[in-house]
Order: sequence, then C-alpha cells, then structure tokens
Amino acid sequence: MIPSQVDDTLPELAPFLHAVQARRPDDGTWCEAWTVRDIVAHQAGTAEELARVLQAFLAGTPVETRGFEREAPYRRLSDPELWAAFLSRCEQLAEITAAAARDLSPDTEVIWTGRSVKVPFFAEHLREELILHRWDLTGDDRTAVQALDEPWMTEHSVVSVGRPLLARGSAGLDLGPDGRVEGRLRTPGTDDVVVTADADGTAIRRAAPEGPATIESDAAVRVLLLWGRRPADPSRWHSTAGPETLRRVRTLLSGY
Repeated sequence: MIPSQVDDTLPELAPFLHAVQARRPDDGTWCEAWTVRDIVAHQAGTAEELARVLQAFLAGTPVETRGFEREAPYRRLSDPELWAAFLSRCEQLAEITAAAARDLSPDTEVIWTGRSVKVPFFAEHLREELILHRWDLTGDDRTAVQALDEPWMTEHSVVSVGRPLLARGSAGLDLGPDGRVEGRLRTPGTDDVVVTADADGTAIRRAAPEGPATIESDAAVRVLLLWGRRPADPSRWHSTAGPETLRRVRTLLSGY
C-alpha cells in the first residue's frame, strides 16, 4: 500500500505501479531501447536526484545535478531490490517536498540541471515522469490519455522543462549558419507551442495561434510529440506542412 503522504504528493504513482506489475521486467516498451526494468531504474534515479537536490538546498548546501549515471546502481539491483528502492525513493521525495512546502515560498528558485526552477517543480517533475513513462508501458489507454491531456502537463513540458526537450533533436539537424527550423504545435482552444532551432540555439514557448499550424492535435498528443513520441493512432494528429518541413520539426522533437 502506498502511504497517504506519498499518494497525495504523487497521485500518478499508483497507476504507474499497476502498469509495471502487469508486465514482465524484461518486456519492451515504447521508450527507445528500454525495457520495463530500465524504466523503473530511471524513475528511481530521477526520484533520488530530485530529493537530493532539494534536500541539499533546504540544508543550505546546494549541490549540482548529476546526470543519468545516477541510474547505474539501480540497474545492478535484483528485481525485488529495484522495486523496493524505487518505492523508497518516492517516499523520500514526498517527505522532502513536504518539508520544502512548509519552509520555503513556492516562488523560491532552486538550480536544477543548470537552470532555475521553483520549489513545486520537484514533485511535479516526477509526476510528469510517471505519466509519460506509464504511457511507454501501456500506450494510448484511457488513463494515459486523460493524464497527458491535463493542462499542467503541457505547461510543465514547455515552461518547466523547456529547451532540454530540444537538445537531442537539434543536434541531429544540419542547420548551417543561416538555417532555421520553426514549428507550431496547435491544440484548438489553447495557445500554440512554438519550437525553433537555428545557429544561435533552440527555444520553446507558448504563443497565440497565428498562421497555419505545423501539427494540429489534441493536448495529449501534443505532449507526446514534445517528448519525442507519437500516438498509436495516427489520425489523432494531422499536418498541412510540406513533408520536408514536417520532417525537420519532427527531428527537432525527436526525444529527451
């Protein structure tokens, strides 16, 4: 049973756990080259790092964020050990985010992966990871689509994560000194998400709808596209952009 504090902080944990338990550890997933076990190791490492960085800030001794090498110890664990470690790290994160909520203003800025984020980011980011990687396990089931469709998921992806989403894809583009890629991802009734890449770098922002969209979809699909994924049903998104424009935008959105 998930402790009530953890369930309150990470309401997406229970659906994620059920999805994991319905599969074998060595089953493949929609996350590139990762098995179910790889995803659990990734989530354990992420929960640990979020807790470590926030706890150090609370103690007045800030630390730099480690890279994905933090997952290596979890990958060496047995399946039962990994499962227990993951749950323990989620409990730890819930405790530390509760302490931060008591002791810090929600507008307090903390350095995470070289950029400033606010205190609520730390629980919210693991919630986002639980939703996204649950989709990697289940695909477009009702629970996944409803969670991805939540407005905060788009906001977190664009505002709280932002440019790191485009780093891998931009490296695969041959832009040259004058090259530029721009895409508008549109969900009717909401602001567009505009992504750009040129010789000066990348950018991602919300903007009022203007001109033709590069890709139009529902909000859930748009989140998947931002994270380098695509829904099982191709009819859930469409584009009037030419094939070369669409290819370049999809390359930019090729994964985090």
